[in-house]
Amino acid sequence: MSVNKSIKYLIPACLLAFGLIQSAHAILPIEQLDSVKGAKAFLVQTKSLPMVDIEISIDAGDRYDPTAKSGLATVTGQLMNYGAKSDGGLLSEAQIADELADLGANLGISVSGERATMRIRTLSRKDLRDRAVQLASAMLSAPTYDAKILVREKQRITTALLESETKPEAVLDRRFKKLIYGNYPLGNSASVQTIANISTTDLKQFHQQFYRGDRMIVSIVGDVSKAEAVDIVQRLLQKVPQSGPPIAKLPEFERSPVEPLSQREVSIPFDSQQAHIAMGMTAVTRSNSDYFPLLVGNYILGGGGFVSRLMSEVREQRGLAYSVYSYLSPGKDAGIFQAGLQTKNDQAALALDVMNSTIAQFIANGPKQSELDAAKANLINGYPLRIDNNRKLLDNVSSIAWNNLPLDTMDVWTKQVEAVSLEQVKAAFQKHLAMDRMKIMVLGAKNK
Repeated sequence: MSVNKSIKYLIPACLLAFGLIQSAHAILPIEQLDSVKGAKAFLVQTKSLPMVDIEISIDAGDRYDPTAKSGLATVTGQLMNYGAKSDGGLLSEAQIADELADLGANLGISVSGERATMRIRTLSRKDLRDRAVQLASAMLSAPTYDAKILVREKQRITTALLESETKPEAVLDRRFKKLIYGNYPLGNSASVQTIANISTTDLKQFHQQFYRGDRMIVSIVGDVSKAEAVDIVQRLLQKVPQSGPPIAKLPEFERSPVEPLSQREVSIPFDSQQAHIAMGMTAVTRSNSDYFPLLVGNYILGGGGFVSRLMSEVREQRGLAYSVYSYLSPGKDAGIFQAGLQTKNDQAALALDVMNSTIAQFIANGPKQSELDAAKANLINGYPLRIDNNRKLLDNVSSIAWNNLPLDTMDVWTKQVEAVSLEQVKAAFQKHLAMDRMKIMVLGAKNK
C-alpha cells in the first residue's frame, strides 16, 4: 500500500479516536423530554457515531415474583424475544431474529432484582431506526407467550438451575442473598419447582400488570435530535397502556438490625477443593448522602484491586487467596455491602480471620491520607473511561434516571469524589457498617 493510501485510511481513524477522546472529557448534558404515556424520558445527544442506543427500564423486577413462582419476572422478560403481535400480523421468533439481522441492530431484554430492561442498538438512519423501534414496540406491548416456547424455555432454565447446584459460586450467591435479605423479596431465587409452577397465563398477567407507561423510563443516547428522540419515545410506547390496576405494595425493606447478631456465621458443606467465603450486610441506596464517602472508602478497602487493603493483607502478605474483594451495590430501594474470597479448605478459618480483622480495622480507624489521595486520583482519572462510548453513557443516564438523581450527576461526579474527606469516610463506614452485624457464609468441605 502506498504512503498516500495509508494516510488516507489513517486520517479517519485518527479523527474518530480524537472524537471519542474529546467526548470522554466533555460531559454531555442530559435533557429531560416530555412525558409519554406517563413514562419519563431522557436524552444525551452524541454525534461521534451514526448510532443510537435506547433503554426502557420497567419497574418489573424479580422482587415482584410471587414466592411460589420465583423467576416469573425473568421468564416474562426473556420470552418477549420469542414472538409478538404487530400491525402486519404475528412475528415469530425466527422473524424477529431475521429482522434484527437485516437491520444490523441489537435488541435484548434482561431482568434484575429491581427492574426489567429492554435495550436497542441501531443505526441512526431514520428508515432503519424506525424499523428497529417498531419491532421493539411490538415486543414491548404485545408479546405472544407461546405455550410451546414456554415449555422449551422452562426445560432450558431447569437444566441451568440443576447445573448451577454443582457450582459452589452459584450456590453461595443464592444462599448468601437469602441470608442477607431474609424475607424481603430480593432474597428469593428461582428453583426447579417455582419455574415448573409458571404458566402462560402467569406471563400474560404479569406483563399486563407491570409493563405500562407509568412504570417505565426511556433513556436515549446517540446521533438523534431532541425532536427525533421524542418521536422515538412516542413510537416505542404508542401501544403501551398508560396505567393499570393497583399493584400490591412491596414489604418495607428492613436494614440490618442495630443490635449484634446472635449467630453471624453459617457453614454449608460442599464437595469443593476450595472454600468460598462471603461476608456482608444490607447497606445504603444510591441516593444516600453517604454514597460517595462509602464509594471512595470501599475502593481503598477492597474495590481497588491490587492496591486495596484486603488484597494486601490476604494475598500479598499471606498468600491465602488469589483474589479478594469488597463492593458496595446500592440500588433504588435497597443496597448491599459484600466482601469475599476463595481459599483452600484448610486455610478457610485463617483467611476469614484476616478478612474480618482487616475490615474491622478499616471501620474503626478509616483510611490513611495517602490511601485517600491515591483512591480519589484513581477514581477521578479513570472517570473518562466510564463514559467514553454510547453504551457506557447509556448505563450512566439509565442509573441517574432510575435512582432519581440530579441530571447534572455526571458533571459533578468527580467533584463529589474529590470533596470526600478522611472524616467523612470514617463516619460513613461507622454509621452504615458494623462487624457484629455482618453475616458470614462459608461454603466448602469441613476442615479435618
